[in-house]
Amino acid sequence: MSDSNTTDFTNPSTFILLGIPGLEAAHVWISIPFCAIYALAILGNVTILLIVKIEPSLHGPMYYFLCMLAVTDLALSTSTVPKMLSIFWFNSREIDFSACLAQLYFIHCFSAMESGILVAMALDRYVAICHPLRHSTILTNAAVAKLGLAVVLRSSMLVLPNPFLARRCLYHRTNIIPHTYCEHISMVKLACADIRVNNYYGFSLIFLITGVDVFLIALSYTQILRAIFSLPTKDAWVKTFWTCSSHLFATLAFYIPALFFILTHRFAQNVPLHFHVLMANMYLLVPPMLNPLIYGLKTKQIRNRLLWLFPHKGP
Repeated sequence: MSDSNTTDFTNPSTFILLGIPGLEAAHVWISIPFCAIYALAILGNVTILLIVKIEPSLHGPMYYFLCMLAVTDLALSTSTVPKMLSIFWFNSREIDFSACLAQLYFIHCFSAMESGILVAMALDRYVAICHPLRHSTILTNAAVAKLGLAVVLRSSMLVLPNPFLARRCLYHRTNIIPHTYCEHISMVKLACADIRVNNYYGFSLIFLITGVDVFLIALSYTQILRAIFSLPTKDAWVKTFWTCSSHLFATLAFYIPALFFILTHRFAQNVPLHFHVLMANMYLLVPPMLNPLIYGLKTKQIRNRLLWLFPHKGP
């Protein structure tokens, strides 16, 4: 009988998501800012997509990449928040084993896509500033489509082994995940088997995706800054830098929380679990909310079109 029970639990049909361990009594209160952030993310990104669609002057590489970023942000936040809110509001903690693996895949896949799109946007800014006369010939619609396809294929293929590596693990001890969503390392830590392969592959993804993308963005901005400082006047410096400031702010808003999350998850063993889970949620929630605000405030064409959509009457 004991062997039978162990065998049954080796492949659990469901996992239990605890939410934010230690803060269960405050789940309803925590859900209020989380729900507000999600609503702002949905509203902001849908607005960006609508403005780019209806404004012909925005049909260019920068705004196509911005639309890709908006779609990715919508998918990334939607892959986590609905289940998170169901835990906070209805104590609905169970998640099917296959659904957990699917959520794990989508979270990591869309995070990788966002990183890749930020690289493509950095390339667009580099070409626009360093090779302005060749911008329209280098970044044609076909080139933008190929870059977008490359980002999707890279992310989906590199992250694909994660759910399979998690599925092969044996879960004898428990099926309780102390988190608000199914994240790869949090899930495989429950396994009784050797998870070195999971850890090694997780580290390799950090270098192959985050490491490479940060390097390429830094390289692009090194060239951009060299081009800016070669301009003849300070006013020209400011004006040129302002054209890429929105992308720079969006990049920092994504990578700073991401790197903090990765480093604390891997190396800071003394960080309280509830703080780690809160940071993990902020890492996925805040960039989708901030990106539309950053581009809406920093990009004149979007700001003007937004004011046109919502006119105000004079006294």
